[in-house]
Amino acid sequence: MPRSNRPRRPRGRGHDDESEAPALDRLLGGWRRTEFRRGREWSVQPISAASAQKEYLCPGCGSTIEPGTAHVVVWRADGVLGDAADLAARRHWHHHCWSIA
Repeated sequence: MPRSNRPRRPRGRGHDDESEAPALDRLLGGWRRTEFRRGREWSVQPISAASAQKEYLCPGCGSTIEPGTAHVVVWRADGVLGDAADLAARRHWHHHCWSIA
């Protein structure tokens, strides 16, 4: 009888162990971190080139961030108006522009 090269258990998203899905989403989406600059706390979320699908205006240099360009999204983590207002005020920056801001 010939040998079967098919996997014995299902792979991918269809298998029973769904505990790996949140970890995978975190890896694909980048790691959000907190930074302190000029006495304020900022949340910084890296955006990969594959995830960057829209055009944005960088507040650091005033030029556009083209689709397909890796960059960071930044918002205040310690705002007095609450989390919803902080998220609404988030901005997309070039990596270099944020690092020198």
